[in-house]
Parts: sequence; C-alpha cells; structure tokens
Amino acid sequence: MNNRNLWRWLLAAIALVVIVGLTYLFMTFRRQVNLAGINASGETTPVQLPPGFQVEIFARDLNGPRFIAFSPDGVLYVADRGNKRIVALPDEDSDGQADSVRVFADDIESPHSLVFHENALFVGVPSGVIRLQDRDGDGISDEREILIDDYPTNGHSTRTVIFLPDGRMAVSVGSSCNVCEEADPRRAAVVIYEGPQATGERIFASGLRNAVGLAIHPETGELWATNNGRDMMGDDLPPETIEIVREGEDYGWPRCHSGRIEDPDLGYPGSCEGVNSPLVEMQAHSAPLGLAFYMEDAFPSEYQDDLFIAFHGSWNRSVPTGYKIVRLPLDDGIPTGPVEDFATGWLDEETGQVSGRPVGLAVGPDGALYASDDAGGFIYRITYDSD
Repeated sequence: MNNRNLWRWLLAAIALVVIVGLTYLFMTFRRQVNLAGINASGETTPVQLPPGFQVEIFARDLNGPRFIAFSPDGVLYVADRGNKRIVALPDEDSDGQADSVRVFADDIESPHSLVFHENALFVGVPSGVIRLQDRDGDGISDEREILIDDYPTNGHSTRTVIFLPDGRMAVSVGSSCNVCEEADPRRAAVVIYEGPQATGERIFASGLRNAVGLAIHPETGELWATNNGRDMMGDDLPPETIEIVREGEDYGWPRCHSGRIEDPDLGYPGSCEGVNSPLVEMQAHSAPLGLAFYMEDAFPSEYQDDLFIAFHGSWNRSVPTGYKIVRLPLDDGIPTGPVEDFATGWLDEETGQVSGRPVGLAVGPDGALYASDDAGGFIYRITYDSD
C-alpha cells in the first residue's frame, strides 16, 4: 500500500471515529435536553390554584422581570432586567392592578435582585452591587453609588443581595461553570460584608453552585437559600435544594451534591464527609429561584408561616419540569412535608409547551403573593377569598 492510500485510510478512520463520537455525544445530550423554557410563548396563563385562591395580572409589558420587593411605603419595585432598569409599580387606588410603570433608575446592566435597607435600594448586577437613593423624594433615584464592581461575570451571572439581621450585607455569587474547580473563591459562594458600604469582604459560606434566591426567616433570623444543582447527571439527579446557609459552612459543590451524592466527575470516596445536608430536596432541574415566607393573615391558616418557591424550569431534563410556584409547609421553621404545587399552568404537561417562567416572589402589605414571570413580562397577584 502506497503512502497516499495509507493516508486516505488513516483520515477515513479518524473521520469515522469523530462521527461516531459526535453521534454518541449528540444522542446522550438529546436525551437530557428540552427547549421548553427557551421557546416559552410569553402568553398570559390561566394559572391553577387551590380552591379559594384567585390570580390576576398586576402589571404587564415588562421585559424579563426578575426579583421584586416592596418598599417601606408599600410600593412594588421590580428589577426589569431586559430594559436595564428598576421600576416602581404603585397601586394607589388599591384595585389590584398597577396604576403605572414608573422608572426609578435606568441604564443598569442586567439588574437581578433588589432589597431596601437604610433608606436606599441595593441592586444586584452581574459585576456587583449598586446602591440607589431618592434624596428629594420625587420617586426617581437621584444618587447612584457602585459598591462592588469586580465580580467575574462569566457563567452564572445573577447576583442576589440581602441584609442579615445584624446589618451585614450578603451576596450570592453563582459558579462559572456546570462543574469545575473555581479559581475565584467568591464563585459558588455567599460573600459577606461588614455593612452597607461593602467593606471587609470575606466568604460567608461555600460550595453553593448557584444560590439564586436568598431570604431571611422572619422569626429565626436564619439565611435560607434556593440552590440549583449541576446539569448532565440525568433527569433526576442531583436534587434541587433549600439550604439554611450558616457562616463558615461548606455545602459540597463541586465534589458533592445534597450532602450525600459524590460527583461523577470531581467526586471521590469520602468527598461528602463534612458537607452539610440540605433542609429540603426537590425535583432535579426545577431551577428554584425566588422564595418568600408568608407571614400575613390573608391566606388560610394552613398557609401561614409557610415558604413559597418559584420554579423557573430547566432545559436539562428530557421531560420538562418546573415552571410553577410551590409551597413548603412549615411549623416553627421546620418542614412538615415535601414541597407541594401551589400555582401551576405555565407548563402544559401534555404537550410540554411553556407559556411563562416564574422568578421572583414577594408578599405585599395587602397579604397577596406577587410573582414575576420573565418570559411573559408579567407580575401576577395571588389572593384568597373564602367566598
């Protein structure tokens, strides 16, 4: 066989190996993927709720609304991410619908979270945290200060900011990857600062792959988080989790998931030793984001003091899951059972079609539960009427 024919056979063999390898990867990938969330229609949804509950559209025509929060004077504020702005949605006539969309601050890159603290609004953006203030009281921010601007922005880019009962500021920073060893210790962690000036940066807790949602339990003062598990481990692993985030603790990622599952890529025998177990495990790939404790009395007593969680839904499951709001029943801050569906309908389980994706949750001074939908650009308002 001459050299020319040898090279032809060699190139043909290499091409065959590449084709077989790519085919295998494609088939493996396809078995774990759905495009339901990416193809979400963004339509209004006939949300299904338990008996006695009603839902209405509080606001519409937003662009990718993420987290939401009520100001001290009872006005709902929204991180309108697609429009690069923070908006206020007053309801002065208390008819259950926003009277207007008032721009509080614009030209903010991908705002995700917001929290009121000491007469200011703190906004989480991919590179850090911005503080906004309205000095003259006209409803528009007239003072902007960049507190943190050096977070890496590749990979998971949402930043959730919250204040602990002792006044320290905490920020969750997601991982740069699905599963890897991070070079920056602030990735896959909750970072803590001494106060609203963002001084004294250090790691509060580590091993949290993407703790998008943070909330303070109103009675215990503990920091609770939704944590999104890694992809490409099949339809049902690893579980999504609710964590009580404690200072100095390690929650396992990337070597260990849910305190008990060794990672198939970076795990090793004993890699889950010393890792905290989650408070609650939930269906893998649900993508839990916002969470809100219900401490009002407008809902029936069995719903009071419970936790509501927004499931954004994930691409990494052959059968779509998520796209709903669930409820975790609690008794004195202790779960009394698994999460259960509360608001559904954004996912048509028969067709696999998705109309919306819940993100942020907040309980209003009226006792209603408000939810953002970043696919449809809506804010939903959920109320209860025993009649």
